[in-house]
Amino acid sequence: MQNDNTYNVLFLCTGNSARSIIAESVLNRLGAGHFHAFSAGSHPAGQVNAHALRLLEQAGYPTGELRSKSWDEFERPGAPQMDFIFTVCDNAANEACPVWPGHPVSAHWGLADPAAAPGSPAEKQAAFVETYRTLLDRIGAFVRLPFDALDGENLRQRLADIGSRPAEPAATTGMER
Repeated sequence: MQNDNTYNVLFLCTGNSARSIIAESVLNRLGAGHFHAFSAGSHPAGQVNAHALRLLEQAGYPTGELRSKSWDEFERPGAPQMDFIFTVCDNAANEACPVWPGHPVSAHWGLADPAAAPGSPAEKQAAFVETYRTLLDRIGAFVRLPFDALDGENLRQRLADIGSRPAEPAATTGMER
């Protein structure tokens, strides 16, 4: 990991249009100054999902720089070296990932794809809100970890535990800004 206590984190998903984009936005806000979040996909959709953009905008996140991109961008010379890599969809977790320089700590934080949720536009938006709440909770737990006090195996276990956390009830998490 980096020595300046600013950690680079990459969130991976197949399409890089919803879950990984939301995670990137949340960590860049919650971890400002200590974390720099990125997102990418193995087969990027080419655009950010409109429901994800609307949710992030409603919660006060900047969205102008968000884009769907390939994980190839992070394999190139000069790309930021990652300290942590999280897969947020089951498809990406099961794919053969690139070998990342620096041996980042990785974990799987799988979530259902809100873009695949059936139903009305309101029901689809509710799926995105649930995804957001779960990521907000998990990323909040991640940024509060005592990184200096955890060795590699304990850190990996804590990350796995965080990835298995269910979302908190809506009444306690809300759409914090």
